[in-house]
Amino acid sequence: MPEITIARVTANIGMDDYKVDVRAGHHMFVSDEPERMGGKDAGPAPFQLLLAALGSCTVITLRMYAKRKEWPLESAEVAMRHLKDGDTARIERVLTLTGDLTEEQRARFADIAERTPVTLAIRNGVPIETTLSGS
Repeated sequence: MPEITIARVTANIGMDDYKVDVRAGHHMFVSDEPERMGGKDAGPAPFQLLLAALGSCTVITLRMYAKRKEWPLESAEVAMRHLKDGDTARIERVLTLTGDLTEEQRARFADIAERTPVTLAIRNGVPIETTLSGS
């Protein structure tokens, strides 16, 4: 199977400490560190963006699954926290599912959440190749 591009993003930092201009497709936004970390809190911090990716992928996958199975999922919300204790880090993810769902359906949604593409990328690790370009 040929290699395909799943996503493409560019991030550019100038002279403003920690403020990053991000381009994802035709979307442009700013990432920054909070003031307590030396930034100006002009946008979400990098770990907030990671959680946003995880949360978005989780609820999108659950919506797709519900639609395919024709299950009555009215809404799905995911609340997350990235926690660190010394060298150990973890992500807490709490799902809130609304709709006339059976306990078996709810359990299946929890199982599906454990296997979304971004969940697996974070859990399994994705190799990162870094090269230098230009001068």
